Amino acid sequence: MIVASNSGQRVVVVGAGLSGCLFATLLAQRGLTVDLYERRADPRLTGEERGRSINLAISARGLDALARIGLADHALSDALPMRGRTLHSRRGELGYQSYSADGRRAINSISRAGLNAALLDRAEMEPGVTVHFGHRLVDLDADSGTLTVVGPAGEHEVHADLVVGCDGAYSAVRRALQFSEGFDFSQTFLPYGYKELHIPAQDGDFALDPESLHIWPRGSSMMIALPNVDRSFTCTLFWPKEGPDGFAALSSGGEILDYFRATYPDAVPLMPTLVEDFQHNPVGSLVTVRCAPWVRGRVALLGDAAHAILPFFGQGANCAFEDCVVLDELLADPTLDLPRALSRYEQLRAPNTEAIAKMAQENFVEMSDRVNSRLFQWQNNARHMLERRLPGRYVSRYELVSFTTMPYAQIGGRVRRQDQAVLGVAGAAAAAVGAVALLGMRALRRR
Repeated sequence: MIVASNSGQRVVVVGAGLSGCLFATLLAQRGLTVDLYERRADPRLTGEERGRSINLAISARGLDALARIGLADHALSDALPMRGRTLHSRRGELGYQSYSADGRRAINSISRAGLNAALLDRAEMEPGVTVHFGHRLVDLDADSGTLTVVGPAGEHEVHADLVVGCDGAYSAVRRALQFSEGFDFSQTFLPYGYKELHIPAQDGDFALDPESLHIWPRGSSMMIALPNVDRSFTCTLFWPKEGPDGFAALSSGGEILDYFRATYPDAVPLMPTLVEDFQHNPVGSLVTVRCAPWVRGRVALLGDAAHAILPFFGQGANCAFEDCVVLDELLADPTLDLPRALSRYEQLRAPNTEAIAKMAQENFVEMSDRVNSRLFQWQNNARHMLERRLPGRYVSRYELVSFTTMPYAQIGGRVRRQDQAVLGVAGAAAAAVGAVALLGMRALRRR
């Protein structure tokens, strides 16, 4: 157990991104002393990097975690609810798919940079939290909890009872553990990248429906757009890096405009900086990270440092926030010492993060291709019908992921049981109808 600061115990959190700030605040609320180290300068002063904002979709799991530090209402006040998907065809035709059976539930589009700033402000409100910007981890002894960091004043050592790596998919904390015996690590890159574009407000208003996540599904690729509170949209291309429909195939302004007019015709008039954005914004990578163990000595990995996932279910931040809540609760459990609390954290979370990693990968195919299928649309409508007729007993996978806090690892089994029950009832009904018809035919023959 990690107890309050009067015991002299010290926690170091590496990474002052979303999960690092949340976790530091959760610990400090319990009276712990937390040092939060971040290699970057303060992002509230420097601003976000061009083309790297990647809006977030915050849903039930993330809001539950933010509520524990009093930030859920603040986050929602800076967010825009998206109640479904609007699909854009090559001919500019629109189709709509609700996220929930009643059409009212929503995932929330929020600026990553804005949420990070709010979380930093909240962490600094706690007297037990000290944030150190411009400090880079260069060495780590997991057994003793000794870190070597380099900052503006040079290199120095830091000693901690617990070190938590919240420093992202390319984690320096994880890298310090990677080459130790028994540590397994893999990173799987999609042959796709992402690039951000921009749709500004039109005459002071949204150019598209602000209550939708907009998707231009094109089979092997897609573009999406999420609304912002300034009435603009952040667009993200998910394209192959190479090939005729990839990023590398376009360079000149003419090539870019010709391709977009053919592929996303209704979007082009809304994007006055299309060519500039395409030519100057970077191409990001899409990676899934798996590693084990997440815990070594006095060190634990959390969020993307332990299990980076693809962004296609909108659950990356939500999942990392759940990590924070689970680990904090286990560290506060008086029946667990530190090694058992850390071990239990990995046991509880690893199956769930693996489940959402697989669902996120599957959702890329759904968003880029299957949403165009009439069969998919029929199935989606059928699920919503069942949800309305069997409230609480039949819930779609999307709703279980986005609008509940059911453990990810339990969702697949729940959906299979639901479907089997529905098929069983449908089969029994069909058999009953058949039996009645057979009896009717026999009665007619007797006459």
